[in-house]
Order: sequence, then C-alpha cells, then structure tokens
Amino acid sequence: MTLTKYDVAIVGGGIAGLTAAIYAAKAGKKTIVLEQSKRLGGRAITNKKQGVYFNLGGHALYNGEAYKTFRELGLKLEGSSPSVDAYGLWKNQLLTMPTNISSLLQSPLLSWGGKLEFAKWFIKFGKMDTRVLGQISIRDWIETEIQDPMLRNLFYSLLRTTTYTAALDLHPAGPALKHMQHALLGVFYLDKGWGSLVDELYEHAVQLEVKVVTNCKAALIEHHEQKVRSILCADGSKIDATNVILTTPPAISYNLVPHAEHTALDTWKKQAIAVTGACLDVGLRQLPNPKHQFIYGVDQPILYSNHSRAGKPRPAILSDDEIQVVSLFKYLGPQTDPEQDERELEQVLDLAQPGWRNHVVARQYLPKMTVVHDFPHLNRIENPGPTVPEIEGLYVAGDWASHGELLVDACVASAKRAVSQLSNVRKDTELCV
Repeated sequence: MTLTKYDVAIVGGGIAGLTAAIYAAKAGKKTIVLEQSKRLGGRAITNKKQGVYFNLGGHALYNGEAYKTFRELGLKLEGSSPSVDAYGLWKNQLLTMPTNISSLLQSPLLSWGGKLEFAKWFIKFGKMDTRVLGQISIRDWIETEIQDPMLRNLFYSLLRTTTYTAALDLHPAGPALKHMQHALLGVFYLDKGWGSLVDELYEHAVQLEVKVVTNCKAALIEHHEQKVRSILCADGSKIDATNVILTTPPAISYNLVPHAEHTALDTWKKQAIAVTGACLDVGLRQLPNPKHQFIYGVDQPILYSNHSRAGKPRPAILSDDEIQVVSLFKYLGPQTDPEQDERELEQVLDLAQPGWRNHVVARQYLPKMTVVHDFPHLNRIENPGPTVPEIEGLYVAGDWASHGELLVDACVASAKRAVSQLSNVRKDTELCV
C-alpha cells in the first residue's frame, strides 16, 4: 500500500523529529512523522509512577538554542528555575559549593588564593569567546588555565555536569564552556517532566497539519539514481517522499539506507561515541535533610538534584501530591557494573538524606541510560549532516548530529539545519540557525 506522497518524511518522533516537522511545515512542506513506538518523545518521554513524574534520568533545560527556539515557537514551557545553591561532595563530606560570590566566601573547599582565582574567572566568564577553544580538550584547558589544584577539581565537576560526560580528554572545551554560559543564564525544570514539552511540540505540529503516525517502524529508505524515493515500513506500507530526515541514532540510520557503506553515514556511525549514565530517581514524601537540594560530585563522578526544589516562580510540579522528586546520575565510562553503580548512588542519597528509604513513594533505576549517541569529540573526522551528500534528499538530525551544540540544543539546532537544506525549501528567516 502506498500512502499520500509527502514533501518531507521524518523518521523518529523525538525532540529532533518534532522540531524538524514544525519547521518543515512552516516552510510550506507537506510533512509526515513516523514513530516506531506507541508514544512520541524518544528519551524525552515521562513515566508516571504512583503519582510521580519521572523523566528518563535527570533532565534540565538550559537557556540555550533549544530554550530560545521553543519560546520563539510560542510554547508555554511551564515550570521552574531553581536556586543555584549547592554542595560539593568531597572526601565523603558535603561542603558548600561556590556558585556565586556569597557562597564563594563561605565555601571551605577553596583556599583564599583559590577563591580569588575563582572570582576572577566568574567575572570574565560571561564574556569569554568559547569559539576559539573547539580543538582543545576540557582536561587540557583546565590544566593549562586553572592554577589552583582544588579549583581544577571544581571545574572538572562543573564541566562534567554541563556535558554529562566523563570523557574530559575527548570533549572539546569550547562547546562545554559555551553550555556552561547558557547554564549561568538559567536552568529550567518542566512541570510534569519533559513529556509536557513533547505534548506541546506535538500539538504545535498538528496545528500546522503535520501527519504524525505512531507504531510505524521504518524498515528501509528507498533511493534510486542517488535520490530519495520512499520509505518502506515494517508493516509493508510505503510512504513516497521527496525528502527524508532521519532522527534515529547513527547505527540505525546506517542500517536503514541500502549501500550506506558508500556514504557519509558510514563515517558518522564509526566515529560515534555514546555518552551514558546510571540514573536513580526517587519520589520522597519528604526530605529528611531539606538543605541538601543540589550536590556536585567533586571527587566522584556523580550529580544529585532535587527537581522539586524551590524556584521561580514556584517549585516545578513533578507529582500529584507535593512529592519531592530527587534524581541522581553517575557519569559512566567504558566499564560499568550496574549493581555497584546503584549502590554508589544510594550511598550518596544516604549521605544527603539519611533515612530516605522510609519516605519512598516511587523509584526508578536506569543502569545505562544513553544521554547522547555522539558528541562533538576531538576524534571526530567530520560533523554529521545535515545532508547525506551521496543521496539527494536525505538528511540527518538528532543529538548526535551536533555541530558543536550539546544535548537537546544539538537536537533542535540539527533539526533546523536539516530543514534549511531541504530541496526547494522557501527562504524563511525563521529557519536561520
């Protein structure tokens, strides 16, 4: 069976896919989105357990490319910007973390010399040109630029949090520092989790007459004479399309395209390095120790955050009954031990919230959550997309199709790049990236 011919067919109904669909429709293209699951959102879905809204691990929206795009589209983005007050986990102690001038003066983590150096960086950081640091690793930048040994540890902790990666020898400093600048402008926790964002994107796409089909798995991208022709689905249906945007991971995108070994998809698949983490989320009736709201692991690759903590204009709504939703994340390397990782996360929770087990309403543990399928690491041969040069009308987008952006910013920026390159797309200032 052949369905209606579309100008643009998008494989994948996550943040990148829905964003691409909206911009394609705004450009006057007849657009369809194919999602293999019954739910849209990909890794941005939210699971509700016992009245508690759990994302797939901790999700925070920084004031960067994605946030600005969603605001430009008119999305409501209801939620909260929490306090930046935090503690640092150092030698199994929780000590005040310097996140502003006031906490800097109070923090026992730094000597006076370290505090003075931190203050100098804090002043100049907002105006720092990060574009010139795209070819130096986070580790090399820290070891070269930061003099105080303890301050180096704090910067490692901050930049792990910014990038969600432990691969600080491979991650370029420029994008990480740029993302940290975005964080300084504000971090946002969404009411009812990121599923609410997915719902808003879906509603916006439907208003623009985008066709969205769930439970539809793309099996093959048919191309002939170096041009995209159609998508063959697992149920035997076929969608004719002039343009196809793949928002699937690099390995899946490769497998969808016949003779992909002769295209850039081969390079992008081989160079991809996924970022993963162990995630423990708990809903607590109350916090045994309310002062511990956010914790950076300084000598441990761990992050702790109460996503329900007080903020502006109010705490984020992440439960139906004022349950406190706490998320812990361990940045993983190549070797993992799921049981050991869970114990380490529980030990941090024991330290931060003694007796927390007596207050558990709901719990979720994800032993190896994929944060992104690739990042702009220093071993890359080239940045992926937006076009697959060997096949006219074939494009890629997603967290892995980054040109320097990180996390959800990469999803949104790559989606807009792909749409801006569509065959015969009308010029629209809204598509500028």
